[in-house]
Amino acid sequence: MRVPPALFLCAVLLAACGSAPEPERQSSRSGDRALPVQAHEVRPRDLSRVVQVSAPIEPLRTIRLASRTEGVLTNVLVEEGDQVTAGQLLASIDVREQRAELTRAEARLYEKETTFERMERLKASNHIDAASFESARAELEIARSDVALWQTRVDFGQVNSTIDATVVGRYVEPGEAIGRHAPLFSLADLSSLVVRLGVSELDVAGLTIGDAVVLQVDAVSQQTPQSGVIRRIFPAAEADSRLITVEVELTEAQATGIRPGFLARASLLVDRRVDVLAVPAGSIAESSGEFFVMVVNGEERLERRVVEPGIIRGPWREIRAGLDVGDKVVSANPMEMTPGERVRIVDLAG
Repeated sequence: MRVPPALFLCAVLLAACGSAPEPERQSSRSGDRALPVQAHEVRPRDLSRVVQVSAPIEPLRTIRLASRTEGVLTNVLVEEGDQVTAGQLLASIDVREQRAELTRAEARLYEKETTFERMERLKASNHIDAASFESARAELEIARSDVALWQTRVDFGQVNSTIDATVVGRYVEPGEAIGRHAPLFSLADLSSLVVRLGVSELDVAGLTIGDAVVLQVDAVSQQTPQSGVIRRIFPAAEADSRLITVEVELTEAQATGIRPGFLARASLLVDRRVDVLAVPAGSIAESSGEFFVMVVNGEERLERRVVEPGIIRGPWREIRAGLDVGDKVVSANPMEMTPGERVRIVDLAG
């Protein structure tokens, strides 16, 4: 039986219309498409804060010896770089006038001693009154004090070292006339070198006496760091700069050839935060006063996790609560993501 062409065309069209929705149904079955994301695995990090401060190296003790009398220098016995010991003679000042006065005072003392001895004998035999005896005693004491005075002024003519040290400064030459308290020498104890650093009042609270410090001294080696330790922290800030002096002792200065005047750059650990959990700062969002991140759970779906953030160090932010080691956090744009959404991690950083 022959089918009319019109009926055949209708059958073809109906068959085509019946099969058209099939790709659409397949698309609906695969519509739960995974969103590609970048993620970071939560793990402990070192978020400690370090500040760099530089200052010249100095001896722990430096003494400026000054003249205790005026006069002309007759001898200068040391130069810069000489090692001296406590009590060693460094220079002499012409004190001939003082010596003459000392000789006169000694003669006067001898006279008063003789007079007092005679007065003692007369007092014992009751030939003088008590007032005459006491007057002789007073004159004797005055004569003794005069001798002590002029002996001291004669001793001022010798300039002696007060400590075992190295001469780091010499400011006079023989034949020079000097006044009282004129500077003569600088003596330094080079066995202990320090760096006195100016640290902000906001940072010094994180420092403690005994803390280790890493220093870089380019004059000795640009590659090998030097070790130091905080020896003391000054009790008050400088009035003009508001900086507090932190004194760092170089523990290996003698062995490495470090000298006073070299510039040292110190790294101070002012906020110790070791092994704290951290995530990229961009992975944290805030909504209605609540901080949260998007965590990729075991089913590869997003989970909104409320967290308690802490300080920010560079690209990282501390997490005080809400996350555990090993959690996978979406690295950025958590506000644009929906909880429960299926994701696919394309880049996981540790």
